[in-house]
Amino acid sequence: MKTDYLILGSGLSGLVFGALMAKSGKRVQVLEAHEYPGGFGHTFTMAKKYRFNAQLHYVWDCGEGKPVNQVLKKLNLDQDITFERYDPNGFDHMRMPNYALDIPSDSQELIRRLADLFPEDADKISKFVFEVKKTREGLKILAPPVNPGKLLIHLGEVSCAVRYLHSTLQDVFDKFKLPLAAQTLLASQWPDFLLPPNQLSFYAWVILFSGYQEGAYYPTHHFEAVINGLVKAIVDNGGEIIFNTEVVNFMLEGKTVTGVEAMDLITHQTSKFTADTVICNIDPKKAAKMIGYEKFSRTVGKKLDYEYSASNFMAYCVVKDIDLRDYGFGKCNTFHTGHQDLNEAFYQMYVQHDYSNPSFAITTPTLLTTEERDCPEDCQIIEFLTVADYSYFQELKARDEKAYRQQKEEILNSILDVVEKQYIPNIRQHLVFKITGSPTTNERFCHCPHGNSYGSSLTPKNMGIGRLNHQTSLKNFYFCNASSGYPGFAPTFWTGALLYQRLSGDKILTNS
Repeated sequence: MKTDYLILGSGLSGLVFGALMAKSGKRVQVLEAHEYPGGFGHTFTMAKKYRFNAQLHYVWDCGEGKPVNQVLKKLNLDQDITFERYDPNGFDHMRMPNYALDIPSDSQELIRRLADLFPEDADKISKFVFEVKKTREGLKILAPPVNPGKLLIHLGEVSCAVRYLHSTLQDVFDKFKLPLAAQTLLASQWPDFLLPPNQLSFYAWVILFSGYQEGAYYPTHHFEAVINGLVKAIVDNGGEIIFNTEVVNFMLEGKTVTGVEAMDLITHQTSKFTADTVICNIDPKKAAKMIGYEKFSRTVGKKLDYEYSASNFMAYCVVKDIDLRDYGFGKCNTFHTGHQDLNEAFYQMYVQHDYSNPSFAITTPTLLTTEERDCPEDCQIIEFLTVADYSYFQELKARDEKAYRQQKEEILNSILDVVEKQYIPNIRQHLVFKITGSPTTNERFCHCPHGNSYGSSLTPKNMGIGRLNHQTSLKNFYFCNASSGYPGFAPTFWTGALLYQRLSGDKILTNS
């Protein structure tokens, strides 16, 4: 039966769009190739008692009146899906040889802490932090849909933002002549981007760094509750989500997309699904290849020529009979680097595949909420994240499965060596479960090409005015994905809600 909106994929932006449309009375159907909804936001259970989220660790823009909160209120989910705030006095703990910095929410306090560490560079640090705030305000004004009146009122902030259109984070560090150690402390959360300062768009860094400063959060009932809430909003309003169903072909009449052919991955039978409007939550380049690049306009074709983001290595671990709070962990994340230079750290791991001196993130989801446990009472979950090159792991796995598993184990052991030496002296004695994921794991379970973690790479080229958006140049067909919006929890909420606004005329994002 023909539906109003056929959504291809159940990633966060697709679920948000689908939930809003279903709530508005539209008929919604979602096709998902995985057995779970949520894309990188999905939760999986291991050993029947440990729950892990695939990729999400902490989020922003979830406070009262912020985009995530606005969407949840529209769906009547804001009382069921709530968030716990990270410690505003230090939500990110940056650690490197000879230096430690806890990033606070207050910018003046951040300046003070950095000035204490680098007294001779206090003025440079202050100017840099205020430039970040000014750029952030300018980017907010430039976010679509643009209000021309606000452009004139905030011309200084807008001009500041435009100035850095083609800049990397390293470019701006160099402009303000920040000492290398200060640069490293400020950018140590690079695993959130999987790019080093000399490749990362200054825009991307400003948006995320400032977003977390305004409030870093974790869901009270873990990310599973968020995904389940959005799914429930779709189903309770007459929508349908069909799992284990992969799109294998698009149906077109001229320049109009009328539906898709999709295969049931269990029975291998193919069925046709039609709709008035098709929403593409799967990777735009993957969809374009199936449709045929020649069907798209030259402008859209150019925007589709993006590079995929790097991929990552994840280690999901469980410790027993130990309280990680005794070792300084709590409502914060820890970012460790053994290098003074993050560009060099990235090069060694991503290009040389050398993890002997790893840089990585540590997160402890069990300590972020007390409302619902993700493991038994005598256990706590701790996870580790760093960058990984898809091509290397894909070739290794294809050539020698044993060597592939051994390499993952060696990376985890390199990380655990650092953790035992500098953070938790006896962690291996308390490990009762561990499982690792590589770029090929991302590709297999989340159907992301080349195991990419963020869609298009967050370089200046991909973050400027030439970035892909919802427009496809085909009729009744729209992109709604991290690469056609922005990656991450809050940005994907925003992407799905903004497309809903555009197609329904119902404005719910008050700051847009």
